[in-house]
Amino acid sequence: MSPESTGQNEHYLTVFRRGFRTWRGNRPFWAGLFTMVGGVPIAYFPYANMHLGNMTLAMSTTAGAGSLIIGILLITLGMTMWFHHIVRVFAGVAAILLALISIPVANIGGFLIGFLFSLLGGALSISWAPGEPAKDGAAPGEDAAASGAFEAQRQEEAFHGAAVPQQQGGYDTSAEADGGRHHAG
Repeated sequence: MSPESTGQNEHYLTVFRRGFRTWRGNRPFWAGLFTMVGGVPIAYFPYANMHLGNMTLAMSTTAGAGSLIIGILLITLGMTMWFHHIVRVFAGVAAILLALISIPVANIGGFLIGFLFSLLGGALSISWAPGEPAKDGAAPGEDAAASGAFEAQRQEEAFHGAAVPQQQGGYDTSAEADGGRHHAG
């Protein structure tokens, strides 16, 4: 075993990659990325010109400012998912609503490209939940196997004798005093 620390010999790209992986795992990374990627075509296409030989085709609409606002808001919501993941549910719902609004406003939601990416990003943001921290000294696979065995044992104990209902101690005989009939009033 070497007397020097193992962390000193690691390449800076390896350290950066591990740090980025940790950062990415603590937030809805893919939700934010898909939402931002969806906002780009929604904001871009109404202002783009396509050249076909000597002919220029302008895809601008009367709602160009609305398309720009929707695209910028989607990009902002994607960054909010990354850097302020506490409000991920709000950001996801807002991204889905903006994606739906982009269909009539922004050239069919950026020709459906921006719409689909934004819809997927919003859904991922709503469904993302932070992971549970690992217990000290337990390997991740070992913890899952141990909890699975414990859960199976607990369910077996819970269903033991479940076919026969257990009688409770206090049986009320006053209900049968009148032959089980109820009286109104």
